[in-house]
Amino acid sequence: MPKIKLTKGELKRQRDALKQYKRYLPTLQLKKQQLQMEILHQSIICDEKEEEKSKKLNDIKVWAGLLSDDEVNIKQWVMPKEIITGVKNIAGVDVPIFERAEFAFDEYDFFTTPLWVDHAIDKLREFVSQELETEIIKESIKILKNELRITTQRVNLFEKVKIPEAEEIIRLIKIYIGDQMTNAVGRSKIAKRKIEESILAGAGV
Repeated sequence: MPKIKLTKGELKRQRDALKQYKRYLPTLQLKKQQLQMEILHQSIICDEKEEEKSKKLNDIKVWAGLLSDDEVNIKQWVMPKEIITGVKNIAGVDVPIFERAEFAFDEYDFFTTPLWVDHAIDKLREFVSQELETEIIKESIKILKNELRITTQRVNLFEKVKIPEAEEIIRLIKIYIGDQMTNAVGRSKIAKRKIEESILAGAGV
């Protein structure tokens, strides 16, 4: 606890600070709750996306052997040329959201290219998009967890340090001021009695 100034000015300052702490704490607690709920929500979505990815990967494995054909190179059509993302604000925190992946226009000879290539390109693009979306969700969760850590620290600071400290300082100052007032009243009574005794003695009573 810092050194305490046992004055009425300090008492007012501590009361104002305590009022501010108690007003701000519920906002922090609400933010903490919102972050926890969103992290849980995003984690569930991430798990679902991972499961979908596994299913898509199994679909791809069925004809993956065809991709080794030297005559067919579809890599250029399944690598995204641009990843479009947005921003979502959650409890005052900006996190990225996946919107879509842009791919190069698949120009190839439909007469000389095997029929399975169209299907392969579609499936691989779906898988790549799913992979990108999952990674961005994971990044969002990472950002939210970091913000939750900071918010939790602030909640603990207010609950366990700032509010109890201000309450204790207020209690000590009030005790001190109360004692000072009691002593002042006692001194006043003593001074009054001495004055009265002096007056009576001078009057020869």
